Amino acid sequence: MLKRLSKDIKKINIKKKTTIKDIANVLSISPAAVSKALHDDSRISEKTKKAVRQVAKNLNYHPNHLASALRKGKSNLVGIIAPRTNSHFFSGVVQSMEEVLNKKGYNIIMTHSNESYKKECDNIDTLLYTQVDGIIASMANETIDLSYFNKIKTKGIPLILFDRGENDLNVDYIGIDDYKSSHIIVKHLVDQGCKRIAHIGGYKHTRIFNNRIRGYIDALKEHNLPLEDELLLESSLSIDDGRKKMKQLLRLKDRPDAVYVASDYAALGALQVLKESKIKVPEDIALVGFGNEPFTAMVSPSITSINQHSEEIGKLAAKTFLEHMKSPVIKQSLNKKILEAELIVRDSSKK
Repeated sequence: MLKRLSKDIKKINIKKKTTIKDIANVLSISPAAVSKALHDDSRISEKTKKAVRQVAKNLNYHPNHLASALRKGKSNLVGIIAPRTNSHFFSGVVQSMEEVLNKKGYNIIMTHSNESYKKECDNIDTLLYTQVDGIIASMANETIDLSYFNKIKTKGIPLILFDRGENDLNVDYIGIDDYKSSHIIVKHLVDQGCKRIAHIGGYKHTRIFNNRIRGYIDALKEHNLPLEDELLLESSLSIDDGRKKMKQLLRLKDRPDAVYVASDYAALGALQVLKESKIKVPEDIALVGFGNEPFTAMVSPSITSINQHSEEIGKLAAKTFLEHMKSPVIKQSLNKKILEAELIVRDSSKK
């Protein structure tokens, strides 16, 4: 029988994706019988099962697990949207999520917005089209309009936000205390004798950067330090932005003696400019970043930074999604899980 099958298999165009129907046609049996044979159904003879497996192997047949899952109303896929993939923080969060989700039978579909609102919207559309069971996301810098995230909620799909998210969406959120982080940084700089502290922050429309700015402003007041518009700068927090904003601060008649930067990448750009300008760090200007990227410990001087606990955030986000999946009815609510910030003090701020 198998010799005859080899001739029939040649008639199949194996360049296209093989289906159960193709196997059934070769064997002159029903697709239902093929399906049962592939699932080792006891009602199918061993002879037929062997033939089905042989034809499936020869035709390079791969089961469509997604189609099967969708028939059951569940894909076992979780969509992830991150602003960047070159960040140790975001990669750490995603890796931790994946470990937790894989143990419970879920796989992830990873997307990134590259800080673009349009790309973020495209990612959401793609994930919804793929019929993921849930979406875990961190918003792009450009995002102001929340309608696309509301689109997820109207589909009845769990939405969990991490690091960057907005209270107006009324969904679960996991992150660190950004407001308190700024207080910790300013106090550290004051303890080092700094009296004129500048802040290179993110855009105010993004909640976490707004909280960092508010924390910076309130901390200055708490320590009776001057708050001047020229010392508070908003940016996209890239390395280039860090360079540009640091040059802007150095052009001031009264330079700062410390700079708190809301991202390690922008802090790296700022450090480059300080070194190029022959300014001693931290003796002339102290520097603090945010995110505890691996390079902060490797550059010279090493950069003081805030540890954002990426592994713990990833675990909590994944566990929050799994909690949603235990209930047949998705109940979205503003459930915040805020982790304490930790300042890692290094050479760039120790005077």
